[in-house]
Amino acid sequence: MFKNHPKGLLAASLSNMGERFGFYIMMAILTLFLMSKFGLDKSNAGIIYSVFYFSIYALALVGGLIADKTKKYKSTIQVGIVLMAVGYLLIAIPTPTPVPNLGLYLTLTCLGLFVIAFGNGLFKGNLQALVGQMYDNEEYGKMRDSGFSLFYMFINIGAIFAPLIAVGVRNWWLKINGFVYNPDLPALCHQHLGGTLSGDAAERYTTLASEVSLNGGAADLTAFANEYLGVFNTGFHYAFGVAIVAMLISFIIYSINKKRFPDPALKKAVAKVDSVGTQTEEKVMDPSEVKQRLYALFAVFAVVIFFWFSFHQNGLTLTYFANEYTDLSKMKLDLFGLVTLEGAELFQSFNPLFVVFLTPVVLAVFGWLRAKGKEPSAPKKIAIGMGIAALAYVVMTIGSLGLPLNSEVKAMGGLADAARVTPFLLIGTYLILTIAELFISPLGISFVSKVAPPQYQGIMQGCWLGATALGNQLLFIGAILYENIPIWATWVVFVAACCVSMFTMLFMLKWLERITK
Repeated sequence: MFKNHPKGLLAASLSNMGERFGFYIMMAILTLFLMSKFGLDKSNAGIIYSVFYFSIYALALVGGLIADKTKKYKSTIQVGIVLMAVGYLLIAIPTPTPVPNLGLYLTLTCLGLFVIAFGNGLFKGNLQALVGQMYDNEEYGKMRDSGFSLFYMFINIGAIFAPLIAVGVRNWWLKINGFVYNPDLPALCHQHLGGTLSGDAAERYTTLASEVSLNGGAADLTAFANEYLGVFNTGFHYAFGVAIVAMLISFIIYSINKKRFPDPALKKAVAKVDSVGTQTEEKVMDPSEVKQRLYALFAVFAVVIFFWFSFHQNGLTLTYFANEYTDLSKMKLDLFGLVTLEGAELFQSFNPLFVVFLTPVVLAVFGWLRAKGKEPSAPKKIAIGMGIAALAYVVMTIGSLGLPLNSEVKAMGGLADAARVTPFLLIGTYLILTIAELFISPLGISFVSKVAPPQYQGIMQGCWLGATALGNQLLFIGAILYENIPIWATWVVFVAACCVSMFTMLFMLKWLERITK
């Protein structure tokens, strides 16, 4: 698989697996944790989620600037890994639930999220710049796109297991404390403690409280609410703690291979020996060419904002949909009686799983087209990916027709399993979104490393992630729409966003292809 690629690619991929592991734990459980821990509604949880994901990618620009200024790319990456581990530690420490001081404990959680985001900013873009330099060698240059696709595939292996482990830890902790998992109970417990529970929701809460108690019925519903929330969220805290272990493994792998990696700081004027034996410097890129390349990069950055606004809904509105509208009983797996894997978070394993299994297929298709001289350019692949993403949300739109408003579901205290949709709706959507991702994310990184002027490699990778940040900052709009308009109409907004991205890329295609060549 890595046969015709630089030797450092595998080590860099392994180093990045810890970051992906933590990323997918966050993707799977962050919004659900914020609601079950602090009693936040979907819109407020969505705002914190979007600011966090904005920060992860926006701070990559800061990380690129720091590395470009200090020329210490390798050390910057190493510090980033340490900071991410510290951030996960801050969130992993169990605190009381329900929280005795909402402002204090929510601030501490947000501090942990910021530390993770800052560490990620130092790490992510600079590691991508390091991988890009591996392909500046003429021996590997033609394999750049496939190399970044392999890098992207391999780092997702750890991400497959992150949601499974998070759910397993949470449900295991529930079980040893005498409870079983139910997706509707955390919200019902908060409503009961807040005195806002009434009607059908109150009746459902009483029924579920008895059903989930392994040691007999819940005589005191207030005591039950306090205990269930405490156990439920302590399980979440421990799940965040698993990410620390993954970061430590990444740190060890990176440190062992640090000296073997290329250094982007050296990608400047390289000494060459001419025919008479004198040393000359490699020709510096013409300022007008630098300007054209930067124009092309920023044009692509602007377009992908709309794609990421839609794609990263997988940790927000798509997770809400899994929790409230999807029949999770069809996704239940009992592991030898020790723990039951059940929960909306499990759907987040499908995206990295599909990345791992579909990347070889996509590479094979591109390789076949390359052999025939018909392989699409990187900008065209990105445009195709945006169209595929639009198709994914068309599927969600059709599958959500006829579902009740989210406000109606809240008033009922949750839907019965028979009224929920099949898990295959979300699985199919994640399959299509993953294909779109493989056309955009690794190839976008490759496009940036190919087009960016040598002196701006780190900062341009940071800008690519900065564009992702702006798309992520808009994510909360999806949460607001989800709570206030029909579910199918929410997905239509994302169809429109992806289509705008696709047609804009197609409009610029000839210009971008000329710059790339």
